[in-house]
Amino acid sequence: MTGTPLRVGLVGYGLAGSVFHAPLIAATEGLALDTVVTSNPERQQQARAEFPDVRLAATPDELFERAAELDLIVVASPNRTHVPLATTALKAGLPVVVDKPVAGTAAEARELAALAEESGLLLSVFQNRRWDNDFLTLRTLVSEGTLGDVYRFESRFERWRPQLKGGWRESGDPAEIGGLLYDLGSHVVDQALVLFGPVTSVYAEVDVRREGARTDDDTFIALTHANGVRSHLYVSATTAQLGPRFRVLGSKAGYVKHGLDPQEAALRDGLRPDAGAGWGTEPEELWGRVGSGESPVTGGGRPEPTLPGDYPAYYTAVAKALREGGPNPVTAREAAAALDVLEAARRSADEKVTVTL
Repeated sequence: MTGTPLRVGLVGYGLAGSVFHAPLIAATEGLALDTVVTSNPERQQQARAEFPDVRLAATPDELFERAAELDLIVVASPNRTHVPLATTALKAGLPVVVDKPVAGTAAEARELAALAEESGLLLSVFQNRRWDNDFLTLRTLVSEGTLGDVYRFESRFERWRPQLKGGWRESGDPAEIGGLLYDLGSHVVDQALVLFGPVTSVYAEVDVRREGARTDDDTFIALTHANGVRSHLYVSATTAQLGPRFRVLGSKAGYVKHGLDPQEAALRDGLRPDAGAGWGTEPEELWGRVGSGESPVTGGGRPEPTLPGDYPAYYTAVAKALREGGPNPVTAREAAAALDVLEAARRSADEKVTVTL
């Protein structure tokens, strides 16, 4: 890409802003991290240390007062602020990237999508785990027919965090849109929809396991897709023994993959995707296996090379969409479809029923 980089205002410098968005924006050709919004003095100091040329603002209002100096707003603040901040940005004439979940309800997501469409502005949702190494590998296996007709998709995003960390993500206040159903659940549901399309029914079990917890920390979601595939999705902070990240069973073969994509850990450790070759790769001993008739634990199947993970591809696509009219990498209407499923899962768990969509 050529020309002056697009100036990006980033709202929020917690986990999402500092670990994911700021480094990926800074590493993207055609984008420049112009302003970081945070009222926390320590986070302001951190942002300035990591990006010496960045401007700082204490509040979103300060940022929007100079909206004419910016080309893109990224909303990486707490979930309850996503809709009002995205709305303000769109009404100010600015394209927007919003971290997942884009909203608390599918209706709000569709209202935002309509506002963006009426304004002729990009509204994109940061679903970075579409670019996880294992998901890219699985998507290729499915599209190439290596597994045959997929019958069952098992996806686990499990952790062992028996002690509460505190903060809004673990708050029981519905206004905060916390809990694992809307946090990690946003990822696993989105991946299931990308792979296997629309859902016709949803069943869920939502539990609060840890002492003192106020919102779900151990959740299971069962989906029936319109094409007949069944997805079993697990998200948990209370898993003492972690299961496979993916177990996918088809008419020809299955794919089993353990472990998480390495990109988040690399970003947390201060590594950057523009530092050289090898980004998003993992060693051969962590590759998944493809086969049939025997457990991969006892050597069944063959190792399947894991494709490199590619979080930078998201912001590269955003820059191309803004400069060249390329496709939106993740639309708000796609995010709304995932929220339909999450809302149905909440209702299923509360009422102990299977919900038809």
